[in-house]
Formats: sequence, C-alpha cells, structure tokens
Amino acid sequence: MAVISLGRARAWGKRSGDRMERMVRTAAWAVFALLAYFIVAGILDYWLALPAPGNIGFVPTFTLFSLLHAWAMLGGRRAALFFGLTVVISYIVEELGVRTGVIFGPYHYSDQLGFKLSHVPVLIPLGWFMMIYPSWVVAQALLRGVDVRRPAGMAALALFSALAMTGWDMVMDPPMVRAGVWVWHGGGPYFGVPLRNYVGWVLNTFVIYLVFDAVDRAITRREGAAYRFGGAFTLLPILIYTLFAVGYVAPGRLPPLTVVAVFTMLLPGLLALARVLLPAADEKAR
Repeated sequence: MAVISLGRARAWGKRSGDRMERMVRTAAWAVFALLAYFIVAGILDYWLALPAPGNIGFVPTFTLFSLLHAWAMLGGRRAALFFGLTVVISYIVEELGVRTGVIFGPYHYSDQLGFKLSHVPVLIPLGWFMMIYPSWVVAQALLRGVDVRRPAGMAALALFSALAMTGWDMVMDPPMVRAGVWVWHGGGPYFGVPLRNYVGWVLNTFVIYLVFDAVDRAITRREGAAYRFGGAFTLLPILIYTLFAVGYVAPGRLPPLTVVAVFTMLLPGLLALARVLLPAADEKAR
C-alpha cells in the first residue's frame, strides 16, 4: 500500500512539474510577443507612432521574459540563482561606480528611471539581468561544440557572453546619454561615453557569469548549467537579441551607431542563429 502511495505521489509530482513547465513556457511566449511588439513599434517609429511603454515599463517586461525563459530552460532554482547573483553583483558594482567613478568612469543617474535605492535606480539591476541572459544564450550558441564544463570552456563562455552584452551596450549607451537617462561627468570620446565604461562592462559581466557557473556547480553538483537547443522556444533569447540589433540599424538612428550595431550585435546574433539552425558539415555528410 505504501509503495502504491509513493508511486502515486511521484506520478502526481511529475504531472504537477510538467503542468508548471507548460505554464512557464506559455507565459514566456506571451511576454516574448509583447516584447517583439515593443521593439517593432520602435523600429516603425520613423514612419508610424505606435503605443510604447517607455523604459519604466519596458525594463520589467523584458526582465520578466528573461526570468521566465531561464526558468523554463534551466529550472526554477538555477534561474533564481542566476537572477539573484546578477541583481546583487550588478547593484553593488553600480553603487560603487556612481560613488567612486572608478569602475565605469564618473557618472550619475537622472530621475527618468524612477525610484532609486541609494544612488542607483531599481530598474538598473533588473536591466542587467534582462540583457545578461539573452547574451549568455547567444554565447552558448556561438560556442556549440565547445566543452564548457572544463575551465577553459567555462572561461570562454563567460568571455563571449560578456562581449556579446558589452556590444549591446555600445549601441544602447549613447542614445540613453543623449536622452539624459544617465550623465557622464566630462563626457568621453565614444559619443560622449568614456571608453573605460566598456572595459567595466566586460569585467563586470565576465565576473557575474563566472560566479554563477561556480556557485551553480557547487550547489547542484552538476557540470555547469545545461542549455539544450531544440525547437523554436530555445531560440527566443537570440531572436530578441537580433531583433534589438535590427532596431538599432533602422532608419532615423544615428548613422555611425548603425554601423557599430551591425558588427557588435547584428553579426553575433545572426551567427548564433546560423550555428543553431544550420547543420554542421559532419552532420550534413551523414
């Protein structure tokens, strides 16, 4: 009788887990569709004004997508770990950056992003995760076939992820500065942004990825967070990343930045899609 009850409990638990996964995936698809609309609305803004949420509405929506998708692909505990480490580390680094100017250069945030926790808007740590997760998936695609369980592969994944995300910031930061969302004291040679900002982005994101991987291995006793490509759902973060790149090269953007966007975002995004969707030479031969 106890054996039968235990079997029923396990079956019920599996059905509950499957039901929860379907719900999470459905929610991720819904938020993805909303995000795609927001980005397309921004692209069409040159010809047609469509309703848009602004940064205060967009950042939580995008963060929710990244969190839901990570939950579906990595499991709830790993997604929570990834999210928690990113938010905590990025907030500490941003707070130190604003107070000292050492990490990114001297800057401060305006009031356009809403409520601040000390010197940093609450949306900023959320924004780090919303970008960190898709950039990590792009790097996973670019490094398909590389054994990321070994130290060299783990470091390569962290570096590629950091570069993919920093390339994103290279086309995001200048328009935000022009809009007054944050202010660089003394400006800088790159569209008013100091070059050390991008060094800081690479270092910060590289550390976040390494810490996540190390803590994840220590807690779960597994060899790194598995990301398995297969089906349209697994490609959604790459599609969002690439769609953002298209938005940055749309008409009405600053011409020099459109060139930057092609090589720092659009090219990695398209290469990531190609690595996943196109068969490898040995697979085609078989």
